[in-house]
Amino acid sequence: MDSQVGSILRAARNRRKIDLSEVEAATRIRARFLRAIENEEWDVLPGGVYTRGFIRTYAAFLGLDGERLADDYRASVEGAPGVRGQGSEPARTAAPRPTPRTLPGAGLLALIAVVLIAVIAIAVIPGGNGSGVERTSRARTTTSTRKKEEPKQPSPRAGVAVQLAASAEVWVCVLDAQGQPLVDGQILEAGAEEGPFHSGSFTVSFGNGEVSMLIDGKEAEIPTTSSPVGYSINAAGALTELGEAERPTCT
Repeated sequence: MDSQVGSILRAARNRRKIDLSEVEAATRIRARFLRAIENEEWDVLPGGVYTRGFIRTYAAFLGLDGERLADDYRASVEGAPGVRGQGSEPARTAAPRPTPRTLPGAGLLALIAVVLIAVIAIAVIPGGNGSGVERTSRARTTTSTRKKEEPKQPSPRAGVAVQLAASAEVWVCVLDAQGQPLVDGQILEAGAEEGPFHSGSFTVSFGNGEVSMLIDGKEAEIPTTSSPVGYSINAAGALTELGEAERPTCT
């Protein structure tokens, strides 16, 4: 499906008479990715949150509404998964039940003999006073009770989950609730992904805003900026911006 996102970005760039190399230098998005966005060659791009991050950054550089263009891309290119129809199975015809036959005289005698043998066996075998039947009945009752018990639900995993995706080159430091580094001051290239990490809380620091962060599967609001930013994330997934002195440095 034609999203028109690429043509909008290309037209805006041409109006401003800006070369792709200038956009690459300013946004740190490789020129081949920028060219792929303008040509809407989506298979060249990493896809998902990475491509949406590229579109937001490129649009913001050109003075356009990056969030709207990213949403247009999501709706027209990624779309919603279709619901596969389920074919109905043909109704099964019940097999005819056999008509019971009346036992002839010889069969009736054989049945009586079997019943007599069973009665004698119960009288002769020790414990044939019915206790075995009682134990069997008790066992069946216990089994039935166990089947009716509700299965135990697994307890939910404590804490919060965090996942990162770089839309351009960015320095990243991530510490867990104990202050242990999960991403130890690394430089991530565009398209690189880290996580998901699970902890009771996190503190994070980025060299710039060229990164998408998912908290329990939901995308966090990180402003597009060339300056360092830092956040704390509590067990409920709430995001709080940190001052310069509060940001982790992973040193």
